[in-house]
Amino acid sequence: MLTIHAKLVEAMIAQARKDHPIETCGVIAGLEGSNLPLRLIPMRNVARSETFFEFDPQQQLQVWRTMEARGEEPIVIYHSHTGTQAYPSRTDVKHATEPRSHYVIIPTDARHGEEIRSFRIADGMVTEERVRILESYKTGWELAMVA
Repeated sequence: MLTIHAKLVEAMIAQARKDHPIETCGVIAGLEGSNLPLRLIPMRNVARSETFFEFDPQQQLQVWRTMEARGEEPIVIYHSHTGTQAYPSRTDVKHATEPRSHYVIIPTDARHGEEIRSFRIADGMVTEERVRILESYKTGWELAMVA
């Protein structure tokens, strides 16, 4: 199950609406081993596509290095689907390289629902999981939105 703060969900949705009709993408980092998403990092979709996303390789390298230096890992990897249901495409599954991450898909076409959905993707297998949205974390950790 993905447990996530409402402000992070709101930020992902706002980014997806702003980038529509291009698929949006990004990462939410958290402390290694915590499974607690804390720091939202919007990423550039260098594909500039309405049907798939691709992280900017230089930006991704920088983000992953920063996470490593801070003792973080990618808790959530997110992107939007602009014209299809919020379910991982074959391309999404093929490029899913973080088996411990939650893969969140944000629908931006109301015909396909308005709820975010989260999946675990490992070894080509997709498993949908529940999403629990909280108004606050009781851990004392601070949220951060990175521009």
